[in-house]
Amino acid sequence: MKFLGNVIATVIGIFVFIMLFFFGVILIGAIFGGDDSVSVKTDSVIELNLKNIQNDYAGKFKDPWVTQFSGQNGIGLTDVINAIEAAKTDDHIKGISILNDESYLGLAQYKDLRNALESFKKSGKFVWAYANTYSQKEYYLNSVANVVYLNPVGDMDFKGLSSEVMFFKDFQEKSGIHMEVIRHGKYKSAVEPFLENKMSEANREQITALLNSLWSTVITDISKSRNIPVNKLNEIANGLLARTPEMAKAQRLVDIVAYEDVYHNAIKKQLKVTGDDDYNKISITDYTQNNVTTALADTASDQIAIIYAQGEILSGEGDVTEIGEGSMRRSLQEARENDDVKAIVLRIDSPGGSALTSDLIWREIEITKKVKPIVVSMGNYAASGGYYIACNANKIFAENNTITGSIGVFGVLPNFTPLANKLGVNTEQVKTHENSANYSPFVPVDEKFKAFTLESVEHIYNTFVTHVAQGRKMTFAEVDAIAQGRVWSGSQAIKIGLVDKIGGLDDAVAEAAKIAKIKSYSTQNYPEYDKSLNDLFSNLPFAKSKEAFIKEEIGEENYILIEQIKRFQRQKGVQAMMPYGINIK
Repeated sequence: MKFLGNVIATVIGIFVFIMLFFFGVILIGAIFGGDDSVSVKTDSVIELNLKNIQNDYAGKFKDPWVTQFSGQNGIGLTDVINAIEAAKTDDHIKGISILNDESYLGLAQYKDLRNALESFKKSGKFVWAYANTYSQKEYYLNSVANVVYLNPVGDMDFKGLSSEVMFFKDFQEKSGIHMEVIRHGKYKSAVEPFLENKMSEANREQITALLNSLWSTVITDISKSRNIPVNKLNEIANGLLARTPEMAKAQRLVDIVAYEDVYHNAIKKQLKVTGDDDYNKISITDYTQNNVTTALADTASDQIAIIYAQGEILSGEGDVTEIGEGSMRRSLQEARENDDVKAIVLRIDSPGGSALTSDLIWREIEITKKVKPIVVSMGNYAASGGYYIACNANKIFAENNTITGSIGVFGVLPNFTPLANKLGVNTEQVKTHENSANYSPFVPVDEKFKAFTLESVEHIYNTFVTHVAQGRKMTFAEVDAIAQGRVWSGSQAIKIGLVDKIGGLDDAVAEAAKIAKIKSYSTQNYPEYDKSLNDLFSNLPFAKSKEAFIKEEIGEENYILIEQIKRFQRQKGVQAMMPYGINIK
């Protein structure tokens, strides 16, 4: 036994040594490694492909170990937009090539990016685009280019928007798995699939209005870029008149149908590159990284804090893709107590989540607003809990295609009693008091428990509406009339008083400076996430490979479905959550 113990101890010792050696080498490389920036050559073209950029903010971490192994590339969309702005006056950059761009950005983010590219074009430099195929969302971005190419055997998806909702009422009856729903608001359609076999008129009304509003924004921007009337674009979409490359060219949605080598040769000609020499290129990620690391420090003493709230609202510290009260409240406190910070911009991109966490963040904003002005900038989403944490700001900005509102709350209680009975499983409870037993998914839901839960839902809804009424200077009845869980686009929301102005993050920052009465200022990004060593290991690249492996095996759409199920499992307590996800392709 002693021999075996010595062997095991030796094996463990070797393993620990290897791990320490591995981490030591990487840390030394991170500390003493050379400059890995890529030089920008004369007459270069930026290649724009944002496949690996999903968020406005890439995040910062207090622990340098977590920073090193977080799996983040350190670049957010805001950094990319700043880099494009810098490229306008960079003599080494002659143009931007949007080449087979595949990204997971939302429509509001694409709107900000389009604005940056439009501004870049006004500097006299070119923006060209090439793709083998265009989805509608990809074409929305690419249509901003001076010249749009499409592969001869590619295709273009240009047909308008749609939304698909699955209903599970019959499935529940047949499977024995029931979802007990408690909600407030006739439009709180997050739970409608568990209650009905078909879409309610109220839900159809809001989805139709929302899709039409989003499409109107997309088509208006394309119309301006391509100089094609809106009614003509709708005719093309309705008749699928751009379904082949030649048809797309005939309808003037693209300029040239050709292979990629022809596209590159045309850029060479534009840059007057002769012979077999290739033109100089630099990826947008490399150029952005250069811009982030070499930009001159702003000497202005006054600052505007930009606090990013990205992802679902959950309890805890939060992360780049999750909003937690820990990082959010700490960021607001730090900005509030920093004498150099004169105003705060809260950038929200969230469909909502935990009502309790939303209220905790709302309270911190309420305290901070008494000391410094707060302006909200809405991204793709600022719905339900996302609107909860926006409603008491001094000013609210949204893009036309931002999805917001959804002022409503709900609770979902899974119950497996019918299924358990089918399988011959019976559950009994013993309790000391009438209401002492916790909710169990294996016991029929008690009517008193449902009544108490409904009471909680109603209380949170009333609190939500009251906060909105106070923040937006409206009456309770006025908010209630546009609430009930209904979802609105940014262009709709401004008409009913939920937002103040249409604009992006830069507009919100300018407004914050105006309210604070400062002209010269720098910006400071928050949060700085406080992660432990346990988080370090969970974020190692090889630990994250599981996600990539699952996606590869089951496909992107099936992976998204699994993630939605996991999201429902994570939800605890009453939810202030957007009623459905919208995926624009």
